[in-house]
Amino acid sequence: MSHDDGPRMFQDQLAEKVRPFIDLVDDMRSIGIDKELPLPTIVVVGDQSSGKSSVLETLSGVALPRGTGIVTRCPLLLQLCNDRTVKWEAVISYGGKFNEFDDPSEVVRYVEQAQNALAGKGVGICEDLITLKITSSTVCDLSLIDLPGITRVAVKGQPDDIGAQIKNLISKFIKNKRTIILVVVPCNVDIATTEALKMAQEVDPEGTRTLAILTKPDLIDPGAEKNVLEIVHNKVIILNMGYVIVKCRGQKQIDENMSITHAIEEELEFFRNHEHFRSLLHEEKATTKCLANKLSNALVKHIKKSLPKMSKKIKEQLGEVKHLLSQIESGPPLEPAEKRKYLIQVITDFNDQITQLSKGDIIVEENLFELMRKEFTEWMECLKNAKSHYHEVVQQVVDEYDQKHRGSELPGFTNYRVFQHVVQKLVAELKNPAMMTLQKIRDMVQKQFNHLSRESFKNYPYLHQVSKKKIETIQENQSTIVKERIVEQFQMEMQVYTQDEIFNKHIPKEGETAAGSDKDTRSKYPGLLKAYYEIVVQRLADQVPMLIRYFILKQSAKIVCSEMLDLLHRDDTDNILQEDSEIGQYRAKLLAQADRLILANDKISSL
Repeated sequence: MSHDDGPRMFQDQLAEKVRPFIDLVDDMRSIGIDKELPLPTIVVVGDQSSGKSSVLETLSGVALPRGTGIVTRCPLLLQLCNDRTVKWEAVISYGGKFNEFDDPSEVVRYVEQAQNALAGKGVGICEDLITLKITSSTVCDLSLIDLPGITRVAVKGQPDDIGAQIKNLISKFIKNKRTIILVVVPCNVDIATTEALKMAQEVDPEGTRTLAILTKPDLIDPGAEKNVLEIVHNKVIILNMGYVIVKCRGQKQIDENMSITHAIEEELEFFRNHEHFRSLLHEEKATTKCLANKLSNALVKHIKKSLPKMSKKIKEQLGEVKHLLSQIESGPPLEPAEKRKYLIQVITDFNDQITQLSKGDIIVEENLFELMRKEFTEWMECLKNAKSHYHEVVQQVVDEYDQKHRGSELPGFTNYRVFQHVVQKLVAELKNPAMMTLQKIRDMVQKQFNHLSRESFKNYPYLHQVSKKKIETIQENQSTIVKERIVEQFQMEMQVYTQDEIFNKHIPKEGETAAGSDKDTRSKYPGLLKAYYEIVVQRLADQVPMLIRYFILKQSAKIVCSEMLDLLHRDDTDNILQEDSEIGQYRAKLLAQADRLILANDKISSL
């Protein structure tokens, strides 16, 4: 076998059937579809010093970082792409960065650089993925993820719980039902005691998706070969995917700079000449070439099996994302002219809502006009309830007139001003309830205006704050006007006036007045004053609500609309339409998710 032909034996005649499926999953992972659903993949797990790095080096044809302690500190996605037209090229990507290079000896430097960037310099680990894509004419078509080696004891500089951290990281990957677990176990240890196989058995007790690689067959104690054969023949710990035994470069061969190509040749010779293991070559249970083919075929089989479920899941999630997107506004356009039109529409829609609310054409949470009607009915009840007190005071003044109020007039005559003052005093007492009615109506109108502002501008905090401030200021100004008008109304009531015709209609008919001397006309006063109070009640019962409704609701709505339209004269449309960051981020997240799912759906459909 020539020096260059060794790696070529990894090539399988089915490569053109294998590559599209592996590419599909790699492409889906590159567009981030693994955020939406787990992808079929191979993950490599092993205890520290199990020979994991050597296996990966032989498969990839390049040297990977080595050393004592934890060498793999981040998950490393190794994408191997066979291309007979390319000599060798690689791309490493992580955290949004990527580097292209064409020198295999640079792999170690770039991987260490990536690990330091993600996990920090030292011995810590990180869950962020590093992707190393190697394209060459001498690699197999395969993708797998290398995970940190399982350690039991923390070394200097490592956190005390480093072992638990690594196990948690491994668990996240291997618990996925679509993951093939590649467990690396040295031949020279008791396989049942290895932590890696224990972890695999916990998540895959039937062994349906676990494949074990036995390493370091040259270090087996003489006489232990039969035990190893029993393991490989699935007689000790049963794994449906079985076992493959490999011999990679040992530390001595690495120190002597033995090439990976030469190591592959030596591996084949080792098994050909091995008294106990040569039979495994014919059974396709030995050598890295056998492992490569087995892995490629297993991964493709796994991907094919997963495709229908993946396709269904992607369609379901795409439907859910589109539904969520339909529930939030699309947001302002980017083009300035279109953005201005959008702003006009947003403000116009808000103004329309406010106008309709002021007319009673729409209901916000509760019917505003029904709420106001209840308050105005309360105001009417307040006026009615004040009647009895009014009547009592009037009668008392009449009864006590001669003792307390009579001036120079003759008996039977009265001083009109005394009764005028009584009316004025009692009517003035109604001013406070009128002001309380104003405050209650203002609160409910402002609450509903603010609700419309919040709903109309929920995505635009600036517009919401501006409109809310305007509503508050306008309501305050309008309340001041109404207060002044109510005060004016009560000042006018101090005139004690009504048209004779109106007053005569309210005067009690003969026989309805209190009995008494005809000469003493004061006996008719309670009836006359009651009649006047009825007129006052009718005036105030309508006038106060009309003032409040007009200024607090109708005029306020009109002014709010006018002032909101003033925003259209400003030049800072971008500032005005600044979106709520959470809404913008949420929409961007959903749009990116939709793009990923659409792209993934297209890729599956085109396969």
